[in-house]
Amino acid sequence: MKRINISSGTKWETTVGYSRAVRVGNIIEVAGTTAAEGDKIIAPGNAYEQTKFILQKIERALIEAGATLEDVVRTRMFVTDISKWEEVGKAHGEFFGKIKPAATMVEVSALIHPDLVVEIEATAILKNE
Repeated sequence: MKRINISSGTKWETTVGYSRAVRVGNIIEVAGTTAAEGDKIIAPGNAYEQTKFILQKIERALIEAGATLEDVVRTRMFVTDISKWEEVGKAHGEFFGKIKPAATMVEVSALIHPDLVVEIEATAILKNE
């Protein structure tokens, strides 16, 4: 099967040695994605705005891999403060309210930068591949 690696160009991809997303056959795995754009942190500390930015970033990676949000079957949300679950959930619902992928949200002690409060992974499966 052909493998396609997709990069969003963050410094961590090169340092750690990973891809934003990988497509093999009809499966696309999107790596943990944060609200970082180059060296800039988007909406520091704001769970709702970071989640929206992250899901837009995930959507771009999916499109590059030949998929859409409608192909997402699972998301995993990592938050540094579980009391912000409603903010994260609201943004997630704006993108996935009709799609309804399986979803998990867990609290973690920290992310790669202290201003990042949300990280999201996604799995997509293309139906007609």
